[in-house]
Amino acid sequence: MPNVTMPQLGETVAEGTVTKWMKQVGEQVVRGEVLFEVSTDKVDTEIPAQHDGVLTQILVPEGTTVDVGTVLAVIGDADGPIAAAPVAAAATGAAPSTASSTPAPRPAARGDDAQLSPVVRRLLSEHHLDAGDVVGTGPKGRITRDDVLAHVAASAPSTPGVEAPLSPVVRRLLREHNLDAASIKGTGSDGRVTRRDVEAAIATQPSAPEGDEVIAFSKIRRLTAEHMVRSKATSAHTLMVKEVDYERIDRLRRAQGAQFKEREGFSLTYLAFNALAALSALREFPHLNASVGEDALIVHHDLNLGIAVDIEGTGLVVPVIRHADTLSLVAMARAIRDMATRARTKRLTIDETTKGTFTITNPGPFGTLITGAIINQPQVAILSTDGVQRKPVVVTGPDGESIAIHSVGMLALNFDHRVIDGAYAARFLARTAEILQTRDWATEL
Repeated sequence: MPNVTMPQLGETVAEGTVTKWMKQVGEQVVRGEVLFEVSTDKVDTEIPAQHDGVLTQILVPEGTTVDVGTVLAVIGDADGPIAAAPVAAAATGAAPSTASSTPAPRPAARGDDAQLSPVVRRLLSEHHLDAGDVVGTGPKGRITRDDVLAHVAASAPSTPGVEAPLSPVVRRLLREHNLDAASIKGTGSDGRVTRRDVEAAIATQPSAPEGDEVIAFSKIRRLTAEHMVRSKATSAHTLMVKEVDYERIDRLRRAQGAQFKEREGFSLTYLAFNALAALSALREFPHLNASVGEDALIVHHDLNLGIAVDIEGTGLVVPVIRHADTLSLVAMARAIRDMATRARTKRLTIDETTKGTFTITNPGPFGTLITGAIINQPQVAILSTDGVQRKPVVVTGPDGESIAIHSVGMLALNFDHRVIDGAYAARFLARTAEILQTRDWATEL
């Protein structure tokens, strides 16, 4: 019977949280259809089934965080035995057991340290433990985060007045519902607060004041908030704005927009033009395609463009278009559309959200004027492409100056003044605007 395991979602990702099972035990599974959702510190993504069959066991319940490679479920034949979901594991937050055919856990030797995830190494250090002290329940006896926490909980003295350790699931529920563990009576061993205890407390919470609604932060919202606060505390954010005349681009869009949409299936927006113009300018101003290291500016030779995508108001995801400067206008429009669609449908991989070197956020479709976006760390700048409006402008022609109605918008650059000076940022914006206003875009369609 094939096992369902926590997939390797990215080069630097060692664990993931099962947030939702799309199938229940006993239901038919078809290869390629979404089986479960996984959340990491980078992105939420849907994981398809790799085999046909029936979901006979769910070993890791929703809300549980496990290491990459951990067995999550078993897919068997329709006539095979069906096992119940691991209720006890869900209630306590402990690591669930694997199928009966899985070898028994073994203590990890010191030589296995290289196989430990960063989270496990940190927990071992914080609790002054050696890897050999902990019994691993992961693949081939690998130590998981829950193994360390379980060891710490089992070793904790039952001393009156000393708070019993909390499982990761319990801590998450307490945080999401603004509850204090001290206010909940634990029914676990030594008075430990279990998941069921917290869920019971949530059910008895008084309703919000009349007219108010309390909405707990989702994981992506919480991570977005943490990232934004950390960025503001790290970089010396400085905003600079440049007005751009989009009239030539707008005439091209009006002339060929319908044909483009019929061919591609979506509209030709300003974003693709803005992206290519910014990428061209970055070749001339490479210090903006960089990140901050230890007392150093790390200039990246690859131009990997991040596009901030709003996930239905719940948070932001920044998919990355690798080597974006090699794309044509049409290819850029397709790449932006593809990344945004897959971000909103949870089909991005972790690697598609990493190694970005410069980011664009695009609130323009909502008619914004000027947006001071927050820098995507550890990058040094972020470009906001705001709304384009019809307005009167002064036009210089053979007969002198006149007033005309053009399509005009703003480019707003927020840069890290620790490493980028205002004059450098201003020249970059001026060059980007010049490219937008003078490039022969028609030849690229």
